[in-house]
Amino acid sequence: MQKTELLSLIALAKNKNQKSQTKLINYFWVDVFSFVMKKVQDENAADELTVSIFSKVLTKLDLYDPNFQFKTWILTIAQNSVIDYWRKKSRGNEDSTDNFDDYKNQFARSPEELLISEEDQKQILTTIESLEANYKEIIHLRFFEEKSIKEIAEELNLTVANTKVRIMRAKKLLSALLKTNEFED
Repeated sequence: MQKTELLSLIALAKNKNQKSQTKLINYFWVDVFSFVMKKVQDENAADELTVSIFSKVLTKLDLYDPNFQFKTWILTIAQNSVIDYWRKKSRGNEDSTDNFDDYKNQFARSPEELLISEEDQKQILTTIESLEANYKEIIHLRFFEEKSIKEIAEELNLTVANTKVRIMRAKKLLSALLKTNEFED
C-alpha cells in the first residue's frame, strides 16, 4: 500500500468510517497477529490480544505521527500490550497462593455486597440486551458460549476478519454503555 493511500485510509478511519477501519485492520492483521503469536504462543490469547490491540489503535489514531511508519507504530502498541499481558499473567501466578483466601472471603461477604454484585450482573445483562441484534449475538457466542472466533465466523457466515472486527466493536460499545450507566446511578 502506498504511503498516500495509507494516510488517506487512516484519515477516513479517524473519522469513524467503518469500511476504512475494517480495511486498515485487515491490512495489518496478519503482521500484528504473527508478532503477538510469537510472543505468547497461545492462539486464543493471541486472538484476544490482537483484537484488543486494534481496538487501541482505532482509539488512538489521533496520536499517530505520519513522520513514522504506521506498521512500526502499531507493533509498538502490540509490544506494550504483550508486556501488559505477561505482567498480568505473572501477577496471576503470584496470586495463586491467595486464591484460597479469595474463595474463603466469598463466604464472608455481607448481604449488601452480594446484592451489589447481583445488581452489577443484572446491569451488564440488561445493557447487553439493549445492543443491536448482531452485537448482542456476537457477545453471547464469544463470552457466554465461549466459542472461538473461527467457530463464530462459521456460525454467522462471516469472514474471520469481519468476526474479529464485530467482536471488537461490540466490546467497545458495551464498555461505553456500561461506563455511561455507571454515572447514571
